[in-house]
Amino acid sequence: MGYRPLIFMLFLLTIAACYQPQRACESFKDGTFEFTSIIDGEEKTTVFIRKGSVEIDFFEGRSDTSSVRWINDCEYIVKKLHPENIDEKQAIHMKILSTTENSYTFEYSIVGSGKKLKGTANRKPLPKLPQNNK
Repeated sequence: MGYRPLIFMLFLLTIAACYQPQRACESFKDGTFEFTSIIDGEEKTTVFIRKGSVEIDFFEGRSDTSSVRWINDCEYIVKKLHPENIDEKQAIHMKILSTTENSYTFEYSIVGSGKKLKGTANRKPLPKLPQNNK
């Protein structure tokens, strides 16, 4: 085996080590998003609207409001404003890992917990408003 394959492998490793996923987090601070997850073997979708320091979640016909505190451009803490039980009182740490034009992949966990889960939120387009033709 010559040096060429070794040099080529080192080159590939160097390129792979330099790869950083795109993280244009600022463009996802405000907007309407959709997140689908599996709960008890069933696919469930949450729609949420985030604007400034407030997030409103819509899940199974109910809405809930949370405060949003940004730690930096890609991390924030969400805490329900009107928790109905002890579990809902716990704040959740959200970290955006990567972004595309219309979605972001994130990691989340209860503040203080080591268990982290991942998900993807997709930007929902704004609804078209009826035009007034006079």
